[in-house]
Amino acid sequence: MKNEPKITPELIAAHGLKPDEYERILKLIGREPTFTELGIFSAMWNEHCSYKSSRLHLKGLPTKAPWVIQGPGENAGVIDIGDGQAVVFKMESHNHPSYIEPYQGATTGVGGILRDVFTMGARPIACLNALSFGAPEHARTRHLVSGVVAGVGGYGNSFGVPTVGGQMRFHTRYDGNILVNAMAVGLADADKIFYAAASGVNMPIVYLGSKTGRDGIHGASMASAEFDDKSEEKRPTVQVGDPFAEKLLLEACLEIMEADCVIAIQDMGAAGLTCSAVEMGAKGDLGVDLDLDAVPTRETGMSAYEMMLSESQERMLMVLKPEKEKEAEAIFEKWGLDFAVVGYTTPSKRFVVKHGGDVMADLPIKELGDEAPLYDRPHVTSVALPTVHARDVPAPMPLGAALEKLIGTPDMCSKRWVWEQYDHVILGNTMQRPGGDAAVVRVQDGPKGLALTVDVTPRYCEADPFEGGKQAVAEAWRNITAVGGKPLAITDNLNFGNPERPEIMGQFVGCLKGISEACRTLDFPVVSGNVSLYNETNGRAILPTPSIGGVGLLDDFTKSASLAFKAEGEAILLIGDTHGWLGQSVYLRDICGREEGAPPPVDLAAEKRNGDCVRGMIHAGTATAVHDLSDGGLLIGLAEMAMASGIGAKLLAAPTSLVSQAYWFGEDQARYLVTVPETEAGRVLAKMRGCEVPCVRIGTTGGDAIAIAGETPVTIDALRTSHERWLPDYMGGKAA
Repeated sequence: MKNEPKITPELIAAHGLKPDEYERILKLIGREPTFTELGIFSAMWNEHCSYKSSRLHLKGLPTKAPWVIQGPGENAGVIDIGDGQAVVFKMESHNHPSYIEPYQGATTGVGGILRDVFTMGARPIACLNALSFGAPEHARTRHLVSGVVAGVGGYGNSFGVPTVGGQMRFHTRYDGNILVNAMAVGLADADKIFYAAASGVNMPIVYLGSKTGRDGIHGASMASAEFDDKSEEKRPTVQVGDPFAEKLLLEACLEIMEADCVIAIQDMGAAGLTCSAVEMGAKGDLGVDLDLDAVPTRETGMSAYEMMLSESQERMLMVLKPEKEKEAEAIFEKWGLDFAVVGYTTPSKRFVVKHGGDVMADLPIKELGDEAPLYDRPHVTSVALPTVHARDVPAPMPLGAALEKLIGTPDMCSKRWVWEQYDHVILGNTMQRPGGDAAVVRVQDGPKGLALTVDVTPRYCEADPFEGGKQAVAEAWRNITAVGGKPLAITDNLNFGNPERPEIMGQFVGCLKGISEACRTLDFPVVSGNVSLYNETNGRAILPTPSIGGVGLLDDFTKSASLAFKAEGEAILLIGDTHGWLGQSVYLRDICGREEGAPPPVDLAAEKRNGDCVRGMIHAGTATAVHDLSDGGLLIGLAEMAMASGIGAKLLAAPTSLVSQAYWFGEDQARYLVTVPETEAGRVLAKMRGCEVPCVRIGTTGGDAIAIAGETPVTIDALRTSHERWLPDYMGGKAA
């Protein structure tokens, strides 16, 4: 092919293809590929697009339930919420781009996940995120936090969708490879969901949205390789976002969908035009002919290779009904967006790309996806860690001092500095804002609401991948339950290191087994997700971080619960068994300086029994405040309820059978704090005994402090000062 470089072993390696994978290509097409074809294979067969290391294990995830309309395999998952309504949602990562260029990496991560949702015919109604940064003292951390948070807010706020919840952590293992996981949720008519599979021969394939440029070329390949000291040189592979163009694209897409113009639709995300065109054709058992001369470009002299691999943002590919072509074009012209017929479906099952009168690629379309390498990589089970016994953990300071210190640490402090940069109330449907167990968003005018959350505890996943995977799902389930929602389904974002290392692959397999078991027991299927591997720098991997995004349904959003105490003189009840588990707790790590031990075991039967009981109390109006217990255990949970309300708590001493600091800071699972009116306390306790749900009274609301019998009280003002101060001070330039 004229003006194309010679295919050499060095060029093949530069495209992320191993020698045996290149041999596979030669056998598949029976000749040496062109440079453009090499780029297409590189895009389709990298880890990010082909899931070649993970899809063998992903098959074990439970993905079905009566309310699941669409599980994994489409742009986003879809669940039925009744009354002809469906919720469309997914989570994806933009980790590598956000480390290289934090603002644009984060904006385009948000933009990409929003497109995945409205591609299905849904109007986005909420965004969430899960952010993992390096140690606060690391030289780049402050810069990365600033850029990522600004990018998330800059795109979501401008596009006009509220960012309602999320998670944020700091750990030295993310020093060279941060995580930016973005989740979007949309609402659609259950009978008007749009899919990616093309149908019909000689149907026009139409390019929609913004023009194609050279930004983001090799973005998917870059996301499928670990970093080294030269990661800054990959800046040109980071895409550039335009939220205002995406807002126009949303409105134009929903309008032509409403006008019944669309046969199939695919977002141009990773690998851009290549991946979208191949997936549409392959899913419909059709061929695709593309004429790149018709592709709208914003730069002159772009080659076929560049156009096929560009990851310019705010672009869609559609197969349109021929008789609707003019109507669709008029709609896009009205919104000021490009509309160009760039090809047609064919019966050949070939992917043919033409440019300047030359055929630049002619490949078998099904095999581009179906014949991607599939690896059963060697994996080893993590070595079980010993249990940390509470009697072996001396308390380095009094309970009150430990509480005041712990609630002001980087992981446990208030993230208000973050979420106040996001517009979390735009559209007017955010009923519970960031800072609680789960966000609550009204569905249109109600009465239904959605409970939304993102959660994972990476230190548990590293210590015991199986239990950590279970806990991530159980924690999301508890968060939704704590506001009164019925958990319906999850999306996941599985962030791990290099799968070619058996210990890392072992983490992946272990976490996935735990996730699967929890989803089955809790009837909480996986309907969409993303796998992000090679998250490491110079051989040092991130903590295994399988982020879980959960969606639940409330029949009446006005009956949701919150964590704030509602009145003085109410009984505080602790639901669930407490054994004082300190292994992998934040108390052990941040107060005792010991990051060690096995994480708390997760009893899924207890999770379901206890959670169903709490949800019943909320629906019956018995519970006045509810908070699930996780990081920091019982005392942190009580402090959060007190700070949210300004009402303190008078607490009984720890049972003599338990070590005091383990009782107050242990991270036993399947637990909730619930308040009830004093007049209801005896009846509730008796009913709990009858249901065989562990429940004890631990105190009474009231006063202006957290006061444990026999201990020095800690005022709510002192807790708030510690809780609210660290992050603004840190971002203001004070020492970490």
